[in-house]
Amino acid sequence: MSSINTVSSEKTVPGGSKTSGLLLLLHMRTFVALILVFGFFAIYAPNFLTGANMLIISKHVALNALLAIGMTFVIIAGGIDLSVGSIVGLCAMVAGYLVLYGIDLGFIGIGYSIQFNTIEICFLVLLVGVFIGLINGLLITKLNVAPFIATLGTLYVARGAALLFSEGRTFPNLAGNPEYGSDTFRLIGSGSFLGFPLSVWIMAIVALLAAYLATRTPLGRHIYAVGGNERGAALSGVNVDRTKLFVYMFSGICAALVGLIISSQLQASHPASGETFELNAIAAAVLGGTSMSGGRGRIAGTIVGAFVIGILADGLIMMGVSSFWQTVIKGVVIIAAVVVDQIQQKLQARVVLQQQVN
Repeated sequence: MSSINTVSSEKTVPGGSKTSGLLLLLHMRTFVALILVFGFFAIYAPNFLTGANMLIISKHVALNALLAIGMTFVIIAGGIDLSVGSIVGLCAMVAGYLVLYGIDLGFIGIGYSIQFNTIEICFLVLLVGVFIGLINGLLITKLNVAPFIATLGTLYVARGAALLFSEGRTFPNLAGNPEYGSDTFRLIGSGSFLGFPLSVWIMAIVALLAAYLATRTPLGRHIYAVGGNERGAALSGVNVDRTKLFVYMFSGICAALVGLIISSQLQASHPASGETFELNAIAAAVLGGTSMSGGRGRIAGTIVGAFVIGILADGLIMMGVSSFWQTVIKGVVIIAAVVVDQIQQKLQARVVLQQQVN
């Protein structure tokens, strides 16, 4: 009887090399997409392979990758952060204000202001990002607000605060003041080291730290555990609330870094900076293999996904494709990435079932 059952099960569970080969292809889908996108624009987009264009793409990819790294942790933990684009705009405005004016103490009756050097400005801006991330985390963990709603609310609050900072105007000419040591602020976005922009080095350092955290530390294991099975993680002793607070604060730091880089690159701060950046970050994370259901994802995959999104965006611009169509294409990419991820999960479940049968 047992042999009959085995044969029957083998008939109902398709497997073999075809399933395994398709599963391997799905695992490597981000690299395949990168090769295809790069090859396509190298052939059809004029001047795509020039050194100047590669430099521009690397700067754009660095910004998106930084946001996507923070977003990856949030999604792995089973959440979502829609506020990162607005955090970018608010932190850019805070940076611009500190470079131009410092902190005016007139409101407490003191007739002078505190001025800051570049390192102090960066520290204060990062604190703003951490604070907003903390607010997101507290809304979700202590008040049980759904991540989508909580971060949607902070999206509007942060964007409104950015507009209030200058009543909707731009902070221009952020050259800094040598007397206060803020004249090096411009180097964050325009400086280079060993031929690569500093923004790329910042992205690389954050990516390495995030990858180490995700794969080599107990906190990284806790993030995956919370996203995979929150109740099971809590029963096994994981501090779920603390883990969620961390991922949203880390996402806030990444967004603050992007705000600093953008304001430094442009030497100006605009309250609309960072609009729709959250869509690019989500697209890069999902395209890189991060599961929207939580519990799965890799920083390396996210970086490759950011390259795909960056090359796709810049290549479409070089080919003269309308910005409206670019938005449509990004939406299609997100949907396709989620669909492929669902197919991969089903195939993995099928392979596991086949192994159990065999």
